[in-house]
Amino acid sequence: MKCIKGAKIILPHSIEEGKALLFDEKIVGVVEEKDIPADAEIISAEGSYVAPGLVDVHIHGYLNEDASDGNAEGIRKMAEGVMKNGVTAFLPTTMTVSMTEIEKALDVVRSLQEESKTWKGAYLAGVNSEGPFINESKKGAQAAEHIKKPDADWVIKNSDIIKICTIAPETEGGYEAIKKITTESSVKVSVGHTDATFEEAMKAFDCGATQVTHLFNAQTPLHHRKPGVVGAGLASDAYTELIADTFHVNKGLFSLVAKCKKDKLILITDCTRAGGMPDGEYSLGGQPIFLKGIQCLLADGTIAGSVLRLNEAVKNFRDNTDMPLYEIVAAASLNPAKAAGLDSKGSLEEGKDADIIITDMNFDIKKTIIGGEIRYEA
Repeated sequence: MKCIKGAKIILPHSIEEGKALLFDEKIVGVVEEKDIPADAEIISAEGSYVAPGLVDVHIHGYLNEDASDGNAEGIRKMAEGVMKNGVTAFLPTTMTVSMTEIEKALDVVRSLQEESKTWKGAYLAGVNSEGPFINESKKGAQAAEHIKKPDADWVIKNSDIIKICTIAPETEGGYEAIKKITTESSVKVSVGHTDATFEEAMKAFDCGATQVTHLFNAQTPLHHRKPGVVGAGLASDAYTELIADTFHVNKGLFSLVAKCKKDKLILITDCTRAGGMPDGEYSLGGQPIFLKGIQCLLADGTIAGSVLRLNEAVKNFRDNTDMPLYEIVAAASLNPAKAAGLDSKGSLEEGKDADIIITDMNFDIKKTIIGGEIRYEA
């Protein structure tokens, strides 16, 4: 058995001091330091936080690699890179490229999933399929020529690896597809890249959709007479993604969204291959994107994903809201794990997978532990 002592331990509803975290491959529990077993392997973490490993359920790429490339070495590189940001499990996220490319990307993640349980990187928890079942009018940085009508049978056929699928419900066959996917598989449907009205979005939730893709971005906005998808996301109990890089969404709205969503808030990165790279030209879904600072844009100025790290999203929320840190951490760990059906992930509760991070007081990563093994040390 292993034990982390001397740190502030971030649990779902509190931060504990003067206690120790016991674990092997699973979390054993939190005990008083005087009750640490004599034979435990001690990891001292004075002046640190101990938190659950972060879970990024919406990330396209990192370190000049992209999930839609369908490249095994690229996925390995992404997994190792995000692990250094405190991510212990993630969903490589495909976008609106050709179905041949999407299926290749799914096959690659399938082939690597077992290996990812023990490799030097974050665990491949499945795939987030963001597209091609979207509305062209809200395509954002996605390629119009590859947009398709929602195909429930295709999603169900690939439900062994797809955990989340974005659908614009108002498109032809959208509601029927949502009902079929959510009743015949474990795939979670997210409303996104959509021109739906408030009423249409709420109907999608009634049909089985359980979340909203990157709130505010690529969807109908909030207006007092036409609340749109943003209004539906805020007013419903749907899980709601937010890109907290301070560019996609003004930081002045962070507190408002958090107060509306509480434990249904999910912090995501929506990171592209430009993440972790210097300013310059990269690509997303076959289109050139241009990185300058925290801004990723197409040539016409359309926002094209981010370069956000998930531990930075936690910092941004900490610095711009009065939320307790344990609630912010849950928004980047427990909430996304629950939303994606990853029941063994996301918190330091007894019996969960021992996916743990040790951070400094600024939430920079010191150690990443996955399945009870130290996989990264700064």
